[in-house]
Amino acid sequence: MGQKTHPLGFRIGVVEDWRSLWYASKKEFGDLLVEDQRIRKFIDDEYRSAAIEKVVIERTRDQVILHLHSARPGIIIGRKGQEIDRLKARLEDLFQRRMEVKIVEINNPFRSAQLIAQDVAQQLSKRGSFRRAIKKTLDQVMESGVNGIKLELSGRLGGAEMSRTEKASRGSIPLSTLQRHVDYGFAASKTAQGIIGVKVWVDLGDYSDEESDNGSYAETGQASKKPKRSHKR
Repeated sequence: MGQKTHPLGFRIGVVEDWRSLWYASKKEFGDLLVEDQRIRKFIDDEYRSAAIEKVVIERTRDQVILHLHSARPGIIIGRKGQEIDRLKARLEDLFQRRMEVKIVEINNPFRSAQLIAQDVAQQLSKRGSFRRAIKKTLDQVMESGVNGIKLELSGRLGGAEMSRTEKASRGSIPLSTLQRHVDYGFAASKTAQGIIGVKVWVDLGDYSDEESDNGSYAETGQASKKPKRSHKR
C-alpha cells in the first residue's frame, strides 16, 4: 500500500488555512459544500485562461464572498470592470445568492504549484515535447528562488502506445515536514492520444520565514544580515 497523502490536506488546520471559510449546521452543510464545488467548477471552466490558482469562498448570513487568486487579473476584471460585473451577475443568477468577487493578484506564477501544472498541461496540449516542457519548467521555477521542485507526468507521453510515468526534480522536497511550505498542484492535459496528468510539488521554504520577512525589511533597505556561520574544524 502506498503511504502518499495530499500535501495541502496534510497541512490544513495545522499551518495552512481552509479554502472555504464558513460554518454551517449539519442540515445545510452538504448543500453548501456541493454549492462551493459548483462555484469553483464554473469559474474554472469560464476563466481557464486567467491563470486562477485557487478560489477561497467566505460566507456570511446573506452573502458569498469569493477571493480569486489569479496571475492575470485583467482577464477577470475586463475593460472598466465590465467582465467582473458580468461574472457577479451570472453567479447571482445561477446560485440565487448575493455575491461579491474580490481579486488577489499573484505576482510570481512560478512560485505557485497549481499555475506551474496548468502551464505544463497547456504546453503538452499544444503538442509540445514533454521533455522540453519539463526542462524549461524546472529551470524557470528554480530561477524564481524556490528551494525545490518535483514534477510528475503520467499518460501516453509523446503519443506512445503504452502509458508511463516520467519524474523530474531539482532541490529539496521535504514532504513530511509540516513546518515546510510545500505547495502542490495538479492539472490534466487533453491530447489527441488521451489525457496526461501533471503533478507538481514546490518547496517554498519555512512558514516562519514567510511570516517574519514578507518584504517589509527589503522595502526599507533593512534586509536582515545573518552572521556568518563559524565552521569548527
